[in-house]
Amino acid sequence: MPIITNLDVMLAKRKISSKELAGRIGITMANLSILKSGKAKAVRFTTLEAICRELNCQPGDLFEFQAPSSDEKKE
Repeated sequence: MPIITNLDVMLAKRKISSKELAGRIGITMANLSILKSGKAKAVRFTTLEAICRELNCQPGDLFEFQAPSSDEKKE
């Protein structure tokens, strides 16, 4: 998938555990894990807003686009 999640990087930079963030923004650890692993198919804006608020960051700090290589495009 060409969208890369940097949530784990931001958590480390802010020295906040996944469990603490999940509690602060009101989502389950399972859902936060799905976001961190990049397996999420969608993110609600309210969830994204809450994460950005708690981590004092911008959405672009959490996600980046990585164009697929020519080999990946063929599959």
